[in-house]
Amino acid sequence: MISPEREAEILRLFHAEKWPIGTIAAQLGHHHSTVRRVLGQAGIAAGQSMARPSIVDAYVPFIRETLAKYPRLRASRLYAMARERGFQGSADHFRHVVSRFRPKPPAEAYLRVRTLPGEQGQVDWAHFGKLAVGNAVRPLWAFVMVLSYSRMLFLRFYFGSAMPVFLHGHVSAFAYFGGVPRVLLYDNLKSAVLERAGDAIRFNPALLEFSAYYRFLPKPVAPARGNEKGRVERAIRYVRDAFFAARSFSSIDDLNQQARAWCDGDAASRRCQEDHKRLVREVFAEEQSRLIALPGDEFPTDERIPVEIGKTPYARFDLNDYSLPHDRVRRTVTVVASLETVRIIDSHDVVATHPRSWDRAQQIENPEHIKRLEAIKRKGREHRTLDRLHHVAPHSRKLLQIAAERGGNIGSYTQRLNQLLERFSARELDDAIAAALVRNTPHLGAVRQLLDKARADRHELPPVRLALPNDPRLDRLVVRPHSLATYDSLRKENPDDPAQD
Repeated sequence: MISPEREAEILRLFHAEKWPIGTIAAQLGHHHSTVRRVLGQAGIAAGQSMARPSIVDAYVPFIRETLAKYPRLRASRLYAMARERGFQGSADHFRHVVSRFRPKPPAEAYLRVRTLPGEQGQVDWAHFGKLAVGNAVRPLWAFVMVLSYSRMLFLRFYFGSAMPVFLHGHVSAFAYFGGVPRVLLYDNLKSAVLERAGDAIRFNPALLEFSAYYRFLPKPVAPARGNEKGRVERAIRYVRDAFFAARSFSSIDDLNQQARAWCDGDAASRRCQEDHKRLVREVFAEEQSRLIALPGDEFPTDERIPVEIGKTPYARFDLNDYSLPHDRVRRTVTVVASLETVRIIDSHDVVATHPRSWDRAQQIENPEHIKRLEAIKRKGREHRTLDRLHHVAPHSRKLLQIAAERGGNIGSYTQRLNQLLERFSARELDDAIAAALVRNTPHLGAVRQLLDKARADRHELPPVRLALPNDPRLDRLVVRPHSLATYDSLRKENPDDPAQD
């Protein structure tokens, strides 16, 4: 309470000095609510200062009349209409005046909806930022399903929110609950509703097929009516505050393990909203028997996409390349991907199976695919080596022809000629082969001797080629020098030996 003198001072400053409420409160050391209360007791609307003349006053009737007909008309359009009628004021002040006279929608009251056990569940996605996986940055989404009666919660994180992942979240939630609620409420997300015009709804065909398999009714809420699925909205806020905030994890698998433990523990141990005397897990035990029983087999939720295979035996899927047999190139195959594996199917045959990678720009290979390709390409490399020899040393063609007629190993001849080509120039090699053919000595030993003789005639040093055996043990070999002092013990002193003098 303040004294009558201070109330009189507040009224004097407001009326005579035209001080705003904030200035009066700051200068007199009172809270602004106290100043508003004093002014309200004096018959002055709280928060309003004394009316001052304004150029917009003449347009207030026009503003009221227009907003009465078009309550959602934008202030920018109303300002343009006022400018056409002669208004010269600023747009900011005009927008502020419009906000004072725009009709406010009446406050809406909501009924608290109670559901029967096993009757309803609510589903939604929640975005939790991004997660780095190697070179890739993946969006992190949380699939949340909550049973409306018991408030039992299911939570699982995914890289993305595509339709196969959406259905996988359902399958995992049904397995976790041990049954299916009769009705599931959705927001108007594309995985549930493709198109909507009033009460006319076109559901996603994949969701309809899925709901028929598990025998539940999909039901989208009205547009902009998030309150109709308030249980899952509050559950998501609960997940953000009570689980995800300040949580550390090494991978999405680790995060999901922690989420499962949290759903079994803290989330199930909270008080039930419908009955504060019992825990969520206790009410869920009552509700679980009322859920629809699960079918014998789970609904397939793998992602299936056609992939065109080019020249190389790899199928590109989700930022990575997966190997397949070399005889499946230049055709279209089907990639069937779960969260753990990637299968490549050609017609009805599974030609490759790989663990799924969530990284990017990776080559996931089966060693057998590479070995078979290398075996095929080895013959091709031999042909390419022959072409190279024929191009740089034309006389090699005659030499190899004679070697073949005599039953020689063409592959060995080709390899050794290429080794000589690494030590000598192409012209030197071709000249030596030509000389060997003239001398009727068409074999590699004669060619090598002629090359060495030609180099010696030019007084050039022979090339030094250092080649260590291809033995992995040499990589870890450490050679320690031996102390020469041990050799001194071999020399015995003999005073009669004249060699020691």
